Amino acid sequence: MFLADTRGGQDKPLIQALLKPASPTHGLYTLKQIPKLDFKKWINATYQELATHICTALGLKGAMLQSALKRYNVFNSIAPLRILNPNLALQELYHGPTLAFKDMALQPLGALLASLAKDSQEQFLILVATSGDTGPATLASLAGLENIKVVCLYPSKGTSLVQALQMQTMDAPNLKVYGIEGDFDDAQSTLKNLLNDPEFNAQLRAQGCSIGVANSVNFGRVLFQIIYHVWGYLEWVRLQQSSCGEAIRIVVPSGNFGNALGAFFAKEMGLPVAKIAIVSNANDVLEEFFNTGVYDISHRRLQKTYAPAMDILKSSNVERLLYALFGHERTKECMQGLDTHKRYTLTEGELEKLQAHFEAVSCTDAECLDYIKQTYKDFNYLIDPHTATAFKALESLKSPLPSVIVSTASWAKFPQTTCLALENKPTMDDKEALEILAKRGIVPPDSVADLLKKPPIHTEVLKIPEISSHIKAWLS
Repeated sequence: MFLADTRGGQDKPLIQALLKPASPTHGLYTLKQIPKLDFKKWINATYQELATHICTALGLKGAMLQSALKRYNVFNSIAPLRILNPNLALQELYHGPTLAFKDMALQPLGALLASLAKDSQEQFLILVATSGDTGPATLASLAGLENIKVVCLYPSKGTSLVQALQMQTMDAPNLKVYGIEGDFDDAQSTLKNLLNDPEFNAQLRAQGCSIGVANSVNFGRVLFQIIYHVWGYLEWVRLQQSSCGEAIRIVVPSGNFGNALGAFFAKEMGLPVAKIAIVSNANDVLEEFFNTGVYDISHRRLQKTYAPAMDILKSSNVERLLYALFGHERTKECMQGLDTHKRYTLTEGELEKLQAHFEAVSCTDAECLDYIKQTYKDFNYLIDPHTATAFKALESLKSPLPSVIVSTASWAKFPQTTCLALENKPTMDDKEALEILAKRGIVPPDSVADLLKKPPIHTEVLKIPEISSHIKAWLS
């Protein structure tokens, strides 16, 4: 199985692209062809069986895959649906080790990368940039594994305390975590620059190390994200006893767009999805793009919101969507426009093609708090602030179609916002918020309480120009 370069470079074998995802064109590797699959024949499959079928169709199979899929054994539950009413369900993707949906892809991908590195007899430095959830999930997946070292970059003032502690308290000799003075876009740009920096790569090779990434620059992330969208649909059919073939709408809180891209690929493979609803926070560049065809960040500054994992302006996975819909030449043209002018514009026909699959809204912080409060009142059910934004789509995009909301994280990763929504008063920190919530009988998972007792190990905060030299010093 070969993956295509979104900007027209040479195709790359899937396994090679997983280990070494850097492209000479600075593009991304993605599906060259999207197979059509008959999902209804897998209606009674387990999650691991479904994952095997889909991965095999995409060219990933064998004992190494089966070993990677065993990582789902550590989950409390695998992507269950919570039915709220006959037309609405939430797919809970946060029952893994770090209480966020990133575990769904990074647990098996981490095991796969370690196995591939061992088989190739190479040492790998895995870089990861995070807005709050990818970092903890990557570190938890790769901690202590042979042939792998990990450097994680996160915005030092851009995550919740729980998210930060999940990274800062990771105690394994092959892990290093740096806060950075900047936002997620800065972290992601730094990662991409290092990935394509000849001097940095040459110095790593001199130390006997190759470079890889665990961000969605790595197509393996997207591959494993396709699976749970299919599982969600099949679960809907099973639980609601509906006909396999009836269309649904998938609602996705969106930042870097990998989650939504997985839904798009599932749709293109034959999953009965009428529309994919994209929900942004105040950083509503995706809402503007899907409604107008204009991707413009030239006039924007990143805003901090109650849904920090969505505080992103450059949604890198949109590039893979452009390739799937318009081909590599047009994708390259758009990406050059974004790099040079910080904007590009689709034609009227291209926008029409885009909107055949997607619709989009944005959600304010005030609305986010209201949806948390109202969902708890109506269903005695707590949602995190990212999931809360998805309820704006239900209100704005009226549709008789059944909707499955992708619920991306546990509320316990964002206690202050949860407390503010329910109690209508700010708190000093996550610890105080959890104490107040406990008085209402709202208690987080044991892992969160334990986390707050741990002393941070990784406390360095770097300026962007310092990152490269610090990584090289740590490796040596």
